[in-house]
Amino acid sequence: MPTPEALNALGEGHLPGLIGIRFTQVERERLRSELTVRPELLAPNGFLHAASVVALADTTCGYGTRLLLPEGASGFTTIELKSNHLGTARAGRVTCEARNVHAGRTTQVWDAEVHDEAGKLMALFRCTQAVLYPR
Repeated sequence: MPTPEALNALGEGHLPGLIGIRFTQVERERLRSELTVRPELLAPNGFLHAASVVALADTTCGYGTRLLLPEGASGFTTIELKSNHLGTARAGRVTCEARNVHAGRTTQVWDAEVHDEAGKLMALFRCTQAVLYPR
């Protein structure tokens, strides 16, 4: 199992590193990450942009998918994602916990919750990943 530091290094030079996603816990079927809210991640209305929340949840689920790829798989791609936004943040740190729901040979399904610094639920997220194999 990779360490949180190894996953953080994987994101450097890519979107996760660019926006500041940091992994804090890695288990086989559960990962936790966080994102510090800063002005560049806000929408013009002053609230955390929904795309920032989706990026946090999708990245956390995607890294989890990598950990559960079946033998012989070459990678994965997102085929569907859905998010319900129940709250927002203007500052502080938001956290994400992603859990595997299904890890099959051809698809994986992951659920995630995003919370604000006070622990209030901000978003529910679900994604379905297609497992890819070499041709």
